[in-house]
Amino acid sequence: MFSNFLAVGAGGAIGAMGRYAVGLIPALQRGAFPLHTLLINLGGAILIGMAAASAQRWADLSPSLLLFWRVGICGGFTTFSTFSLESLTLLEHGRTGLFALYALLSVALCLVGVWLGKTMIAG
Repeated sequence: MFSNFLAVGAGGAIGAMGRYAVGLIPALQRGAFPLHTLLINLGGAILIGMAAASAQRWADLSPSLLLFWRVGICGGFTTFSTFSLESLTLLEHGRTGLFALYALLSVALCLVGVWLGKTMIAG
């Protein structure tokens, strides 16, 4: 059981550092549209899709390894809570069009990302 906590913690640290690093990319910090968070959520969706498909394809994968990827790395990397805060901020600043575009793209692209990740592994 403790090894599962270590796996999640190690993956979470890696995911959080990756998320922070993407947020530092200057080209993604321009304008009112939170592009960095959108790309982080898309990347996380692809990774979690790949992890889910891997678990289905290779049933003998270590539960700790799956926790490392799904809960740790993906959980530390993806930022749905940040998405929610940024969406509300766009609405609070009267940027309804950007809010709608951001919310629609986030949901649609991440659904496609999970499908793509699963397809990449499942074949």
